[in-house]
Amino acid sequence: MPHSHHTSRPAVTLSLRVPAKARDQLEDLANATGRSKSFLAAEAIEYYLETQAWQVKAIENSIKKANSKKAKFIDHQSVSDWLNSWGKNEEQETPE
Repeated sequence: MPHSHHTSRPAVTLSLRVPAKARDQLEDLANATGRSKSFLAAEAIEYYLETQAWQVKAIENSIKKANSKKAKFIDHQSVSDWLNSWGKNEEQETPE
């Protein structure tokens, strides 16, 4: 879970437009949990940003690894052909 509302930085106001369905769901969740819509929306945004940051970092690390001289790649078509040959009489060797 995000570290919502536990930072040393002061909160700021943000206005945004959401579909009516999302607003209604947020209101229902706020009523069910006893939390404010603002608290829940801020928590959801923080969680989303943390998740996206993790994914971006993982992609950047993968690109860095792929660009290294140690990286070894097999083209998509070779792998696809190999996988499609599984279980057939003329199963292909593992591509290299």
